[in-house]
Amino acid sequence: MEITINNQNYQLRETCSVEQLLSDMQVPNTKGIAIAVNQQIIPKSKWNTHSIQHGDQLTVIKATQGG
Repeated sequence: MEITINNQNYQLRETCSVEQLLSDMQVPNTKGIAIAVNQQIIPKSKWNTHSIQHGDQLTVIKATQGG
């Protein structure tokens, strides 16, 4: 199954949730991260139930501080 994350193609073995995908990608801290799937923001409360499907385009945004 192929998906796109931040304009890079990735292969997945099977359908998974947003939460599982982040775990598989070894994202240690999800604080300050926003996820959009096909240009639709997925609330963090739904990461464990929202399934990633073949062809989905994900945008991962990490909030940063600066000034």
